[in-house]
Amino acid sequence: MGNNTEKITLLYTSDVHGNAMPVLYGTNEAADIGLAKYASIVKKKRTENKNIIVLDNGDLIQGTPLMTHYVKDHTDKGNPMVGIMNRIGIDAAVIGNHEFNFGSHILNDAVNQSNFPWISANILNERTSEPKFGPPYIIKNLNGVKVAIVGVTTHYIPNWESPGHIKGIQFDDAFSSLQNWVNKIRQAEKPDILIASYHGGFERNIETGETTEVLTGENQGYQMCEQIEGIDILLTGHQHRKITGMINDVLVIQPGNNGQAYGEIEIDLESDGNSWSITDKKASLHYLDNVESDPDIMNYMEELETSTQKWLDQPIGYIEGDMSITDSLQARIQKHPFIEFIQKVQMDASGVDISVTSLLNNSSEGFSSVVTMRDIVSNYMYPNTLVVLELTGKDIKEALEKSAEYFVLDSDNKIAVNPDYVEPKPQHYNYDMWEGIEYTINVSKPFGSRVESILYNDIPVSAYESYQVVLNNYRATGGGNYNMFKGKPVMKEIQQDAVELIRSYFEKHQTVEATAVNNFVVKAE
Repeated sequence: MGNNTEKITLLYTSDVHGNAMPVLYGTNEAADIGLAKYASIVKKKRTENKNIIVLDNGDLIQGTPLMTHYVKDHTDKGNPMVGIMNRIGIDAAVIGNHEFNFGSHILNDAVNQSNFPWISANILNERTSEPKFGPPYIIKNLNGVKVAIVGVTTHYIPNWESPGHIKGIQFDDAFSSLQNWVNKIRQAEKPDILIASYHGGFERNIETGETTEVLTGENQGYQMCEQIEGIDILLTGHQHRKITGMINDVLVIQPGNNGQAYGEIEIDLESDGNSWSITDKKASLHYLDNVESDPDIMNYMEELETSTQKWLDQPIGYIEGDMSITDSLQARIQKHPFIEFIQKVQMDASGVDISVTSLLNNSSEGFSSVVTMRDIVSNYMYPNTLVVLELTGKDIKEALEKSAEYFVLDSDNKIAVNPDYVEPKPQHYNYDMWEGIEYTINVSKPFGSRVESILYNDIPVSAYESYQVVLNNYRATGGGNYNMFKGKPVMKEIQQDAVELIRSYFEKHQTVEATAVNNFVVKAE
């Protein structure tokens, strides 16, 4: 037999976060994002190449008001994100950490409604130690070329998720699971191409190998490429970065987030008559600018989208005074009425008098005089619930020191944001502000000794005394490397999510006054 060649194209999305429609819900402006546009791309590619694989790499079903509204009011119908992926005809999906946010019922329904498998080799049923949601890998045969695709998910999920949402589930180390399965697949299946789809990212700079984040095990992509023999391509996500490159001859890619871009891999192969070998592999990222939305998808989504828009435009409450945010850095340096409002909601819901929150996003605009659901969800975009922890004064001091690392002094000795909170992934939500205590942060001091005083009811907080504090579930489990909160006694859990709590606060107090009690000082001297 003579030599022959094949070309295989792989398209994939990651961290779509509920973006089905070409719209930004906070402002209701049209945007070049979302699965309706991506569907058009996939259709077109299928006409150009018969050897095509289409995958999703996780964090699909949570992240937009559309999905919040679906979960609150429309779960009698199919999950729209799954419905779209069924219509696109993807080959497999990987479970992402945000798939668990709405609880096991919503996730199990999504998996059951899928015409494709959810592959995750390291998310296991605690009782049987078998993969919980689907097979660890799939095999695709494309014109005689055998492709294996194995899925793994960051095992860090118990550090963020409400325990009730992950009951009975075991998260094995993603790196060791992948190593184990790659070896098994290579031996048992002898594929021509082995692709790993990892809902996780890189712990090092892919060019220099320098560590880019605290090595917690949340992201292990670099180690996977360096230490696991037999991976041809590693698809990544989770960090919301845009990356293509090579590590140790493994082709790597990450396509950002919110359905703004997709990844494309092209693999050229050659056969000697007995087996195929890869002669070239290339990765590229593509945006959805000037792409028409797929009419079938738009039609399928019409009813839910109309209902979502109606829900978003409902006036929920009123503000007396000014609760708008014009400068996000200033809103973190000085007490802002919007932050005080969120703290009041948390204290009201929990019945405790010390509260912790953050300004979640630099695009948050706070509230104007009329507050709609759209305003609430564009300022509070995560489905967080609340937890009351019992903390010691020592824990509180450590947490404030951790928050104080958000600031640095610039060349003019002015307070600025620590670049570590901006690159490689913006993490402004990991700076917390506290209510119910008074404290001072001095940014001119070194990390770990910036908090100069902490008072509770005008008395210095005692290191060994206990205090009840309300905070969101992400932070309460140590999310954002707030390790001092891990494993602390849980006094109470408030299971309604933040959007629901804000809405019911407005039901109680139709008009809320914008006030700001300056209980903290951030200074540069």
